[in-house]
Parts: sequence; structure tokens; C-alpha cells
Amino acid sequence: MVRHGRRTGITHPTMLPDVVPPGDTRRVLTTDDFWVLIDASAVATADQHERLAWLTDRLAERPADEVVDFAVRLDEARARVDSWHMWGAALHVCQGLCSDDGFHYFQAWLVGLGRETFERVAAEPDSLADLPQIRRLAGRRVRDWDDDEWPDWESLDYVAGDAYKRVTGIADGLDEAAEARGHELSLSPDPTDKEWDLADPVEVARRFPRLVALFPSNTRDRRHI
Repeated sequence: MVRHGRRTGITHPTMLPDVVPPGDTRRVLTTDDFWVLIDASAVATADQHERLAWLTDRLAERPADEVVDFAVRLDEARARVDSWHMWGAALHVCQGLCSDDGFHYFQAWLVGLGRETFERVAAEPDSLADLPQIRRLAGRRVRDWDDDEWPDWESLDYVAGDAYKRVTGIADGLDEAAEARGHELSLSPDPTDKEWDLADPVEVARRFPRLVALFPSNTRDRRHI
């Protein structure tokens, strides 16, 4: 079941400007640039592992500052879906198996769906019920899901770090580079909306009618997974 404790010291990212401040001549990897890379990786290949390699290669062709930008942009995107409301949707889909780490990786998976789908789900988590990747899981126990069917993408978190090492030769240097900008990279969820009982079947049905229609047994069957 989900753990309701929160990691101390983690804050939602401060949005970095897409416009370079006066006197700063470096190019910024903008939010649009970030999504172009994410969407282009999906065009290049449907395989998650190949997408990771593609993204790492493309980032490694850029200056180190832009690699840091990519990591911060990922955090900015992730913060938009880091809510108790979205966590409840993820928990229902995953039949109660969505811990802190699981929800963090679920957020990255949402990013990997591409900008158009991400924006739609960020605006209305119940629209997850429209996604083919979610619909194919309906009526099946999580134990029967293949690894590549799980709605998570943990390894997306490592792309910028791997690219940063290739560009600079510094292992584990990404965190320090981000902290030099006053940004602590996200390591776990930290929802800021009002917490609610994610296991309350009445509230789940009220918030996510389409997901409950698609997965009608998930709430009552969580104890028997």
C-alpha cells in the first residue's frame, strides 16, 4: 500500500526561465526543447531501452548546462502530476501497488507518453482510462503484467546523469550542478494538494468514474493481490 510519509527537504522545482537572463550568453534548453526530445525519442523507437539510449546520445551532444536543464525540465513536468489526486488514479490502476517509488516512476512514465497525452492526463487523471497502455491492463492481475506493460519508467531519471558524465567526465556530477543553481533534483513524490483517503472506494469512484468502470474490482480486491 502507499506510504503516506513524505521525504523532508524536497520541494517542487522553481521554474527556470526559458529566456536567458541579461549578461548570460548560454543557450537554455527550454520546455519546448524538452518535449521535442521526449516526443522525438518515441518516433525514433517504441522500445523504452532504445529510447533511453537515444535520449542519452542526443543530450550528450549538447553542452553540460543544457543537460542540467533537461533534468530540471523533467522535474518541472513531474511536479505538474505530483498530486494526491493523480496518486489515487495510479493506485487504482495498479491495484494498490503504487508506493512512493512506484508513483515517482509513474510520473516519469506519464512524461514518456509525450506532450499531448501528458497534458491531457495532467488536466484530468481520469482520462488515463482512454489510453491504450492502460486499457490493455483491464481485467488482469498485476502479477500477470509483463515488465514492459507496467506504467512506470524509472530509467528516465538516469538519462541526464549519464549524459552529464559523458559530456563532463564527472561521475555523479549532475546533482551538484543542479544544486549550484539552487535546485534539488526530485527523488520522491511530494504532493502539495490536500491529502485524501486513497483507499476510500466511494471517493475513488467519485474522482475516477471512468477508471473505476474500466477496473471495477481493483478497489475491493486490493487485499487479495
